[in-house]
Amino acid sequence: MGQTRLTGSGEDPRATELRAAVSRLRRELAGHPVDFPDRDIAEDELAVLAAMVSSGEPEVPRMRRSLLLIAGAVGSVSALGSALMQVRQAVDLFGETPPRGRG
Repeated sequence: MGQTRLTGSGEDPRATELRAAVSRLRRELAGHPVDFPDRDIAEDELAVLAAMVSSGEPEVPRMRRSLLLIAGAVGSVSALGSALMQVRQAVDLFGETPPRGRG
């Protein structure tokens, strides 16, 4: 998708963006005062995304699966909406959103 590496860093800018987005959502989730049933799922899947981006070999289908699980877990918590959207946008940098099937 025409992404270039940052001069001197050697890191894919998409990975930098995803790392920052995951970090932000993790911080906001940790600071959120209200517990909710799927919080552990969100934390686990954010850890999966962080590990993938650190490995340097993120698997786009697995990233999308993690994103769906995170969105399902925190989607109803409006205070986390902006940080969740940032994660979604960062995942989207790794490839086009697959077309939805009709049926």
